[in-house]
Amino acid sequence: MLRGLSIFFVLMNHVNIRLLGADVPYTNYLHPQLLHLLVWNGQLGVQVFFAVSGFLITSITLRRWSPLSEVSLRSFYWLRFARIVPLLLLLVAILSGLDLAGVHHYVVTAKTGGLSRALLAVFTFHVNVLEARRGYLPGNWDILWSLSVEEMFYLFFPIVCRLFGRGKLFVLTLCTFVLLGPFGRTVFAHGNEIWEEYSYLGGMEGIALGCLTALIVSRVRISRVALRFLGIGGAAIVICSLVFSWQAYRGWLGRTGLNMTLLDLGTCMFIAATTQVQWRSPRLLAPVLRMGQYSYEIYLTHMFVVFTFFDGFLALGKSMRLVPLLFVVTILAAVALGAVVATFYSEPVNRLLRNRFATQPSSVLESHAVSSKS
Repeated sequence: MLRGLSIFFVLMNHVNIRLLGADVPYTNYLHPQLLHLLVWNGQLGVQVFFAVSGFLITSITLRRWSPLSEVSLRSFYWLRFARIVPLLLLLVAILSGLDLAGVHHYVVTAKTGGLSRALLAVFTFHVNVLEARRGYLPGNWDILWSLSVEEMFYLFFPIVCRLFGRGKLFVLTLCTFVLLGPFGRTVFAHGNEIWEEYSYLGGMEGIALGCLTALIVSRVRISRVALRFLGIGGAAIVICSLVFSWQAYRGWLGRTGLNMTLLDLGTCMFIAATTQVQWRSPRLLAPVLRMGQYSYEIYLTHMFVVFTFFDGFLALGKSMRLVPLLFVVTILAAVALGAVVATFYSEPVNRLLRNRFATQPSSVLESHAVSSKS
């Protein structure tokens, strides 16, 4: 559910950015509070996603290898490769072809280093660094900044587990990233607005809190009263962080970088509570759950949908009456495309690679197929 909400806010934000870039004054008709809730929370959505990813990967690793110091580097890397790389390679191949063909929206300019520089950044996990130094890449490339943060985490996570998985140093390492997160968004950004949002430390904070949450949930049985406090309190923090995101950003929390920390903390409180009580969301939220299930595929492919429908909107004369329809149709089409890509490409390839090359028996791998969609 949290991943579904995250990708929803990312989609809304990216449609909003295109509309504002085309000088479509649709915001004049919305209350500022509602506007910021609906279309300016894309970055917060990604931050929630980081926390969820940290929780998922640590929980899955604990189930496969316990203690964490017993994690198999080869298996861990291969499982992550099988999940992430096939779709990433397909995306990069398509984007490279569109760049070489000179298609509008997809050409990497010389200012940012051109196609070869973008490819190097993608495959060495530093798209965020490239953009902080040279400016934003085209939309389909830009979204890969968050993947650079997660891939860097996946690169070092099993190594840290092997070295410190049995002792307190592992927890200390995670706490260090949590403490450094706000500084990564403020002091260490040195006024670079892109780096304030795209820094490794800023993203690692959420991932580290998710990891700590998984460790606590696996070792501590929390009382019913505490679980109720965690669930309600966490949900309230997340809701308030999203509803009052603009006020938090402009206020003390934003200036200190703690607005994201608070959101991560609320997310992890909610995760901890719902995990221990094995809470199931109501059927009413089934569409959100579906978005969360295909969140990786939606995230990597949604800009194709955004650009396609936005160009159609422009061709129809930028009618204000079509703006609500643009948002709705774009979201529905992006989810549909993500589901198709997942069903007919990424999931079959994922299963094929896992069953053929991973060291664990295929039955073990398949038992975690849904959980590992992080």
